[in-house]
Amino acid sequence: MANYFSDNEDLQFLFNHLDLAKVATVQEDNFHPSNSPTAILYAPTDAADAIDNYRRVLEITGQVAGEHIAPRAETVDLKGHHLNSDGTVTLSDAVRDNLQVLAQTDLMGFTLPRRYGGLNCPNVIYTMAVEMISRADGSLMNLFGLQGIAETINAFASPEIKRDYLPRFSRGEVTGAMVLTEPDAGSDLQAVSLRAWQDNDGTWRLNGVKRFITNGCGDILLTLARSEPDIKDGRGLSLFLAERGPRIKVRHLEEKLGIHGSPTCELVYDDAPAKLIGERQLGLISYVMSLMNGARVGVAAQAVGIAEAAFRVARQYAHSRKQFGKAIEHLPAVAEMLVDMKINLEAARALLYETCIVCDLENNNLRVLEEQNTTLSEEEKKRRKNEARGWKRLNGMLTPMSKYYCSEMSIRLTSDAIQVLGGSGYMTDYPVERYYRDARITSIYEGTSQLQIVAAVRGVCSGAFEKRVEEYEQHPFSEAPIQKLHQTLVEGKRLVIEAIEFVKGRGGTYMDLYGRKLVDSALVVLIGHLLLRQAETNERKKQVARRFIETGWPTLQRDIALIRSGDTSPLEQLTTLAGPPPGVN
Repeated sequence: MANYFSDNEDLQFLFNHLDLAKVATVQEDNFHPSNSPTAILYAPTDAADAIDNYRRVLEITGQVAGEHIAPRAETVDLKGHHLNSDGTVTLSDAVRDNLQVLAQTDLMGFTLPRRYGGLNCPNVIYTMAVEMISRADGSLMNLFGLQGIAETINAFASPEIKRDYLPRFSRGEVTGAMVLTEPDAGSDLQAVSLRAWQDNDGTWRLNGVKRFITNGCGDILLTLARSEPDIKDGRGLSLFLAERGPRIKVRHLEEKLGIHGSPTCELVYDDAPAKLIGERQLGLISYVMSLMNGARVGVAAQAVGIAEAAFRVARQYAHSRKQFGKAIEHLPAVAEMLVDMKINLEAARALLYETCIVCDLENNNLRVLEEQNTTLSEEEKKRRKNEARGWKRLNGMLTPMSKYYCSEMSIRLTSDAIQVLGGSGYMTDYPVERYYRDARITSIYEGTSQLQIVAAVRGVCSGAFEKRVEEYEQHPFSEAPIQKLHQTLVEGKRLVIEAIEFVKGRGGTYMDLYGRKLVDSALVVLIGHLLLRQAETNERKKQVARRFIETGWPTLQRDIALIRSGDTSPLEQLTTLAGPPPGVN
């Protein structure tokens, strides 16, 4: 009986290692039902009760992923979906079956409050579920992982909209989509032009075209549209809820490299009726940015889940495949590849779940400030507002870091898995070629790696990196080998801080030019500290931390030297070094 939670030792380790008691306490409002409108009779009574419930939910998710979703993944990849003549889409039988099983096991309202039929799980637990679903079928995550649509409705919509729509999400009756991108507005969402206008009855109407919409054939479409025609930038955009109907048609289903089970649609809105979410003009500035931050963590988990699946195939193949009289796992080049694949996977997971903890602390702090504003003392409000600013600053760095690091790791690891299998890996006899195709999108959608770096490097340079690492450095270690590794990270932080000062003295363009190397260097230090914390309680993790830090240290030194070189030739000599565009004299 396959269970993708119980068979994953690292996920089990993190479940026990992370401070879930702290997260559960803030998620459940200190276990005082009278303090919170989310209170229901079956809410947990204390942290131990909550954590036990989290484990049960993850065990159910792991069983669904291993027994029901994974066996269908190849069929889903091969079959795809069907665009009907009336502009609707028929999902493949296997995908519909998967969604039905998830609904029957009450997993489609994972993070929603109990009063709407949800499980009220924190983001860190939901992310573990997303990882397991992605390991089973990376494409299904794009439907299961869009529960952030419901979270956005819960956070910003009117009580009436919440009451009407959120229970339907929890029951698995509807799926959603975030409808942002347009043919001429990809990463630059400020250029969105889809028109929002009000008819004589005051009903909002949407008119225009959206492209590259994941699950655009879903039932509930959170749509970014221009409600203020005279304001051309992001301040003119609002967020709307449009329900699938005859005035919204799928004009085209994209043919893609991977994630074939996830329909990617071009949508045409023909004065479709819609409901305003929150306030006008805050669509991009507040609501979509919040939605995308959650989506980026989800993509990071998707990348980790796909990488986990690929590593397992490569590890098993290297153990069983004999060449030159022995298993290929004993060939030095293959052994090194397997070790680095596993360590990079665990490094990504450590960063991802640290980010999730910070997300939960930030989101719950803001929720308490909003829901209990009239009952909190002025001193408590002040303390929470200060905490909120700190969590937001840290999350603003960690979220793009996680999305960037996990997605790039997944692409490398799935490529290496094909290499371990050799010619067999390139064939469809094994699923690693599918894992590679599915992983490749993770560094593109919800913001490319380049855009994540632009966001992360500003967090690194704003003081968030230095403050967080200083907190890590206060942690005492008793064992000499760990102390030595800790000192390496202390020196690493010093080098990164010096590089930050160098970069800041040369302006934003130079910061963007060397952003990747600066973020990579900061990640060696940050992840190194996380792995050292893990090493305290696990003998194997001591070797994982040692290998990660000792292999990352030379790369950090090299990157810092390049950052401080002052070389701007990629900008100043673009045409000379890259050559002119083909066909341009």
